[in-house]
Amino acid sequence: MRFMIMVKATKDTEAGAKAEDKLFHEMAAYHEDLAKAGVLLDGSGLQPSSKGWRIKYDGNKRTLIDGPFTEAKELIAGYTLIQAKSREEAIEWTKRFPNPMGDGKAAEIEVRQLYDLEDLGPSSAIERFRELAMRWPRLAECTYPQS
Repeated sequence: MRFMIMVKATKDTEAGAKAEDKLFHEMAAYHEDLAKAGVLLDGSGLQPSSKGWRIKYDGNKRTLIDGPFTEAKELIAGYTLIQAKSREEAIEWTKRFPNPMGDGKAAEIEVRQLYDLEDLGPSSAIERFRELAMRWPRLAECTYPQS
């Protein structure tokens, strides 16, 4: 089971403020523990939304919207992707996640389980994704692991 731990953005992260070295050390130690346990799949901080964009769909029409985006509390400042044997194991790992804004500061993380192809039921479209995963092993490893 794969889970994405999402760090919610704040005004500071949206301003591009760099975290203190102490927080980098704490995050490095946490991610090192995840890696040693064979749970870590990926993780990274995200640059402010001012450096990003969105695509808005209206039927077949696509509109490019450049950042920044105003609701910082709805944005993500970083993520960690883990693979756990159960929801309970994932919860235990996320309880150990360091405060992503540093000691004494308000912060929030959100955790969501990723879909695996098996969760989506049989269809020709799902089979197409299985074929893609077989042709490109990196896609199989990171996006659609086989049970």
